[in-house]
Amino acid sequence: MAIKHFKPTSAGRRHMTTIYGEANRQARPLRRLLRALPASAGRNQSGRITVRHRAGGHKRRYRRIDFVRRKDGVPARVAQIEYDPNRTAYVALLHYADGEKRYILAPAGLRPGDMVESGPEADIRPGNALPLSHIPLGAIIHNVELYPGRGGQLARAAGAEAQLVAKEGDWGHVRLPSGEVHLIRLDCRATVGQVSNVDHENRKLGKAGRGRWLGRRPAVRGSAMNPVDHPHGGGEGKAPIGRPSPVSPWGKPTLGKRTRKKNHPTDRYIVRRRYEK
Repeated sequence: MAIKHFKPTSAGRRHMTTIYGEANRQARPLRRLLRALPASAGRNQSGRITVRHRAGGHKRRYRRIDFVRRKDGVPARVAQIEYDPNRTAYVALLHYADGEKRYILAPAGLRPGDMVESGPEADIRPGNALPLSHIPLGAIIHNVELYPGRGGQLARAAGAEAQLVAKEGDWGHVRLPSGEVHLIRLDCRATVGQVSNVDHENRKLGKAGRGRWLGRRPAVRGSAMNPVDHPHGGGEGKAPIGRPSPVSPWGKPTLGKRTRKKNHPTDRYIVRRRYEK
């Protein structure tokens, strides 16, 4: 995978970069695995904006991804690696031996023509899905389940990787990308390898218009607003925010304020927090 830099023919091109490599961007997605994805513009079912700075962007269709990986004992051939506009990682189209076709998250290094499978008897190779009880210690994994059969929920973004660091009874200790060590049942499944598109974090949009293609609207600083619009607004010139810590437009602490409740029900599953020094 390579990062392409453009010639500075304009201000927008000067710092723009694009990632080339694993995905075939000319490939047409499989229609039977697509569904419509209506644009919400950040609004909920009542029409109220619940996520700011979202609107516009290119029309998308959702790819049905198999996060569960419970088709055991049936080998599948990787037909192609595709770009998915709904996620940062690439997806792989699998052709199973029995004729079924499914999309999965593509791990780094997976190529068209490779064979993958799932189940306790699968080999420890990128793209194969196994229960944690059958994965050796130290293995790099992704798409990790939190509950058996629910499907992978952890380590799914581009370049993400988790690591199985210990096994104790019916539980495995999994180090997540954040550095947190989490207890997960050994009958939960995970996929071997690191998520594809590792260089995604090094991509530079280069211009505001490219962000608009992705559905991102401008984000205005609160200090640039009037007092009626934001608690940070008002004042002559560049004025300080005038309170001990930054707040959201609705007065809630933000920018680093921890919002997790004390004695949360899932605290008992956290072996090591990511904030520990």
